[in-house]
Amino acid sequence: MTTEQHTIRSEWPLYEVFVRGKRGLNHVHVGSLHAADDEMALRHARDLYTRRNEGVSIWVTRSDAIAATSPTEKDSFFAPNADKVYRHPTFYDIPEHVPHM
Repeated sequence: MTTEQHTIRSEWPLYEVFVRGKRGLNHVHVGSLHAADDEMALRHARDLYTRRNEGVSIWVTRSDAIAATSPTEKDSFFAPNADKVYRHPTFYDIPEHVPHM
């Protein structure tokens, strides 16, 4: 790869990749990659992260489109939820036949 090709690729946006496994119920973050556009990101994610047919669904999103909390905000951001016990089903009986709870 020439220096010019490397420079062009390093200027491509960074994408975060999420894969749902065959037995999984949700998508799991598996890594990141650079791509020129969404379609290329999907193709590269398939080639990099599902080479052994371990996935049934792939999500890619540009890293700069993700809004996230900072680890330093942990206490102040999540603390208000502690006083809302009704949000946590700790005092409900969940029937055994209800899956995935």
